[in-house]
Amino acid sequence: MLKINNLHASVEDKGILKGINLEVKPGEVHAIMGPNGSGKSTLASVIAGKEEYEVTEGNIVLEGEDLEELGAEERAHKGVFLSFQYPVEIPGVSVTNFMKTAINETRKAKGLEDMPAKDMLKMIREKSELLEIDRKFLSRSLNEGFSGGEKKRNEIFQMAMLEPKLAILDETDSGLDIDALRIVSNGVNKLKSKDNAVIVITHYQRLLDYIVPDFVHVLLDGKIVKSGGAELAHELEAKGYDWIKEEVSAEH
Repeated sequence: MLKINNLHASVEDKGILKGINLEVKPGEVHAIMGPNGSGKSTLASVIAGKEEYEVTEGNIVLEGEDLEELGAEERAHKGVFLSFQYPVEIPGVSVTNFMKTAINETRKAKGLEDMPAKDMLKMIREKSELLEIDRKFLSRSLNEGFSGGEKKRNEIFQMAMLEPKLAILDETDSGLDIDALRIVSNGVNKLKSKDNAVIVITHYQRLLDYIVPDFVHVLLDGKIVKSGGAELAHELEAKGYDWIKEEVSAEH
């Protein structure tokens, strides 16, 4: 589904990603871990097509299509979803109305009509029940006065409604809030299927107790230096990242 080949990317002429290779198949959950400054969030942003990052070499292919020429919005329409670390507050726009617009924009991009109102309401009801979201929450202004846990709940609700092929969850900073962890993991576990894939970016192993990954990749200085199963995350929790750094420097 997603294939990343020898990806190099920089921001303001500073090289951050230095040759990433990664393949994600439908139905898989991949976790990307690594110390601060290793390039984890950059990788998420580059896959999603954020403009401030420049791809200098390599490519990203989604379902056989090279994403290089597509902007963030077009990638979203193709089924790439990126959870935002710092969601924007939009006073006066309710969660529900925001979702209606987002869904209809994606439909429009695919040449479809707007979703009929009754179908939209039914979908909103089903997804909010699935994720245990209070009806009152849906009429609140987007992210205005939301707690950390509520912002996460809103994000996972967006993911549920948009039904992306590839969801990238950048959880680098929300590693400690148990409420947020539970919301994210509950949502992801309910929404993953054999047809979609999830990339979870995290600094802490704790999240991976809740969302069990098929593969764990360790990013160090812009490269994936080690990959393994879920047990690798436990090893990192126990031993930190230094042993991997030593392993890598011993190889060079």
